[in-house]
Amino acid sequence: MTKADIVDRVAEATGITKKESFDLVEAAFAEMKQVIESGENLKISGFGVFEVQQKHARKGRNPQTGEALIIAPRRILTFKPSPVLKRQINGLEPLSHVDPD
Repeated sequence: MTKADIVDRVAEATGITKKESFDLVEAAFAEMKQVIESGENLKISGFGVFEVQQKHARKGRNPQTGEALIIAPRRILTFKPSPVLKRQINGLEPLSHVDPD
């Protein structure tokens, strides 16, 4: 699924124009990115948690040359699905959907 698919589905589910839907999706993603970039966790109830974790510098090796090197510290983004989402993808709960009526 692409961002364009999300925009289309939001427009269909809410009855708003695709332009309004695009603006809404862009605004939501911009807020999500801002929270994640600041290092905060992003929790979406019934969906999951996006967590920013710090990886420390560590020793590594170039697989082609065997040369030892230091891998720089960095931040990584992980996702942990909620128990509700886990049950839904395993067919144990019906998938929720937005009813346009």
